[in-house]
Order: sequence, then structure tokens, then C-alpha cells
Amino acid sequence: MSSIWNPDNVRDVAESVGIASLADNVVEELARDVDYRLAQVLEEALKFMRHSRRTTLSTHDISNALKILNVEPLYGYESTRPLRFGEASLGPGQPLYYVEDEEVDFEKLINAPLPKVPREITFTAHWLAVEGVQPSIPQNPTASNHADLLPKGPNANPHIAAANGLDNISVKPLVKHVLSKESQELFAKLSSALLDETNPEWQNAALASIQTDPGIHQLVTYLLTFIAEKVTHSMKNIFVLRSMLQATEALLANPTIYLDPYIPYMVPPVLTCCTGKHLGPVPHAAPSNASSETLNGNNLNGHRHAPHQHYQIRELAASLLQKMCRNYSSSNQSLKARIARICLKSFMDPNKPLGTHYGALQALRLITGREGTMMLILPNLRIYDEVLKEALADESKKHDVDRVVAEILYGLDELSRSRVSARVNGAIDLAGQRQNLTEKVGEVMAERIIASERTAVAQIILEADVKI
Repeated sequence: MSSIWNPDNVRDVAESVGIASLADNVVEELARDVDYRLAQVLEEALKFMRHSRRTTLSTHDISNALKILNVEPLYGYESTRPLRFGEASLGPGQPLYYVEDEEVDFEKLINAPLPKVPREITFTAHWLAVEGVQPSIPQNPTASNHADLLPKGPNANPHIAAANGLDNISVKPLVKHVLSKESQELFAKLSSALLDETNPEWQNAALASIQTDPGIHQLVTYLLTFIAEKVTHSMKNIFVLRSMLQATEALLANPTIYLDPYIPYMVPPVLTCCTGKHLGPVPHAAPSNASSETLNGNNLNGHRHAPHQHYQIRELAASLLQKMCRNYSSSNQSLKARIARICLKSFMDPNKPLGTHYGALQALRLITGREGTMMLILPNLRIYDEVLKEALADESKKHDVDRVVAEILYGLDELSRSRVSARVNGAIDLAGQRQNLTEKVGEVMAERIIASERTAVAQIILEADVKI
């Protein structure tokens, strides 16, 4: 098999390095090896050309191919300057081409001026962006339109340039985050599925995607904005509130998303669902001609609206607040204290409904634990007794009072089980301690503790140093 590469070129190279004669079979083998090496380099170079979406092979493709094949790259050849080839004759019919060397006058080279000394490498710092705006300085890209350089938005500070010593320098906002078309379609499907009350399977699929899909990280800010908006404008829709809380829970359960910077933005809608004044539809009397299905709690669209369904929303929201405080308190130092302060304020506000007090109590108990019950809830029960008495006077609020009292008793039960001193043998006289219990926790709570025979709880209350 004859090679493409001319064997005479191999002999010429051999003579140039001092090898006078080579056997014909050696020359043929070397020529075929050159063919193989050239084909290998060209194949790799063509890959670079195709990946660059070009149809013309360049010297850079050859250089990259040599690097991939671990071959020493070539130096001294420029594609911008054409090479001049000379021709020499070795005999009849044997021309030899070579690259002509440029002749330089030695005296001219000596008298030529020296090139400029290159500048030393230095480093300097500059503001890429200040408070969300980009200063128009030489180190930053400049806009062609002067109007684009003016501060935009309510948070744009016109004095940023002056504060940095760049008076009369306009600024422009940073580049907005752009979603790909696929991410936009995914967000549209997720948002519509979460609000679809007629297809629970589609909603479950959306929640599963939020909980497990690693690619959802591009949509975190959009989902949080969507959740906050729906909670704000759908306080009377139990389904929407529950769906938004479930979406938040799924987002918290996704192990592939770094949520620490987003926790401050996730708390407000959840806290609203926990301590909001009115959740769900406003209760009203059913009309006389209503159907039996409507009277049983179903409206015309088939949605169940139990009169006290909002308690489930508050319980779910309180559990989410507990998860946030447990998993993200290390990265958000004051998160737990701020939520506890807001819940305590809502609990002690007599103008808030009992549903708000219930949500605040449960969140406070879950977040702060037994110490919070001892230090925050127990000392305020005597003052809260007035709220319970006023609510008991209204027959329609009896169920709400029972819910709040049950939540308080649950926290006191946990407190009594955690203390060794609560291990009593029943010797304490609950009826005889009625006056002392009333002075500690109020009349309503004292009656409930005595009626339920919570001896351990009574002893904890009596032993506690409650400051009224």
C-alpha cells in the first residue's frame, strides 16, 4: 500500500539531521506513520471546527488538536502574515520548497530604537455595583444612551456617585435575571397546578416536582413571590392558603436547594397564615332553600368550608415555622427571636380574634419549647384570663375558647412531664388550691385544670415563680 506522504521528503529530513542513507522499507514505514499522524491531527482539528459551527479550518484548530494529542505545539507561524516560499532544485524533476528567511541588515538592527519597557502588572479595586446600581466608570461597561445611565427604580440613590468621589457620574441598574423558555413553561405549569382545585393528582405532581427536582433552584425567587402574592390576596380561600403552605413545605424539603438566603422572604406568608386575623370565608347563615349538601358544609363548587377549618391552616403554618427555626437559625441569627416576639405580641393583643391567639400559641410552643412555655406563656395567663372570660360570654366563641385552652393545657402538660418535681402521688388538693391557681393563671384556666384533674400541672404552676 502506497502512502500519501512522499517518501523523498522523509529522505530529505533524514539527510538534514545527518543520516546519509535509509533503507527503502524504513522510508515506507516512516511515510505511512506520517500519514497516520497527520490524519489524527486533522480529525481532532475538524472536531474543533464543527463544535465552533464553522466550515473553515483554522490554525487555531490545528493548535488545539496538537494540545489534545499531547504534541509540542508549533511556534513562529502567523496566519496574519503570508509565508514566502523559495524553490531549490536537487536535480532534474526534484524541486525543493522552503520558507525564505528574511534578511536583516545587522547595522540597521543595532541602530533601531529599543522597544518600550512593558508596564508592571498591578491590581486595583473598583465598585462593580453599589446598592443594586452600576457606576459608570472606565472599569465598568458603559452604555451608549445617556438615558440608560440614569438611576431607575424607587431604591436608586442619586448620590451614590458623589459618595464615592465620582460626582455627576450616572448609574444604571444591573442586568435582570432572565429565565429560559423551559423554566418559564415549568413555572407556568407549577403555578397553575397548585391552584387547580379540580385535579388533585396534578397538584400532587407539582408538589413532588418542587420537593425533588434539582432544576427548581432557578425558580425559587419566582415561587416565593408567587406564594407571597397568593397568600396576601387569598386570605378567604382555604384551598389556596393550604396549597401555598404545602408548596412552601415541599420547597423546604428539597435537599438540593440552598435556601438560607431566602428564609427571611419565606417567613412572612407563613406567619400570616399562622397569626392572620381572618382565614377562610366569612361564616354566615345558610339560606332557607339551601340544599342538604350545602347545609353539610359544601358550597356550590364542591369545596368544603367547615366553620373551623382555619385551625388546620394555622397548625400547618406553625409546623413550618418550627422547621425554619430548627434548620436555619444558624445562618439567620435573629430568626427564632423575631418570630417568637411577633407570636407573643399577637397572643397578648386582646383586639385579635381567638384564632390568631391559637396560631400564635402553637407557633410559640413549637419554636421555643418548654422553656418558652415557662417563661413566655405561663406568666401571661393571668392577664389573658380577661380575654377568655369575655369570649365565654359569647356562645358562638365557645369552640374557639376550647381550642385555645386545649393548646395552653397541652403546653403545660409538656412542661410538667419535663420536670422531676412534677412527679407527685396525688396528695395535692386541687380544690383547696383553687384560689392559688386562680391568682397564678386566672379563673378560666384554674377551673379547667381542676376539672381535668391535672395534678402535675397544678404543682408546676404553684411552684413556678410567676410574676404578675
